Amino acid sequence: MARLRTLAPLVRTVDTSTTRLPPRQMDPVYNTPEFTRWRAMVIDRAGGQCEAIENGQRCMRAKPQHCVYADHIVELRDGGSLTDPSNGQCLCKSHHELKTIAARKQRFGIS
Repeated sequence: MARLRTLAPLVRTVDTSTTRLPPRQMDPVYNTPEFTRWRAMVIDRAGGQCEAIENGQRCMRAKPQHCVYADHIVELRDGGSLTDPSNGQCLCKSHHELKTIAARKQRFGIS
């Protein structure tokens, strides 16, 4: 049987964005030895498991199967301490993103 050929599209796609945003850069404070020690301590204290509580149950996501973050309970931009152990919690990626979005909304007064 003969194969049917398809024609290339007659109209090309066009980039309609008006401004290109610069790539995000990590704050240099996150590369300091003090932060690295704090991060390891927070994750070890939690046993490498997410500390978020949903419906009365602790999240079961843990390393090495899941990515976990040492999260500042009070964010640095809101006056939280960089290396205070009581200002840290271990969160999985999804809970870390939810918490960060909620903190940004609160900071900017968005409901």
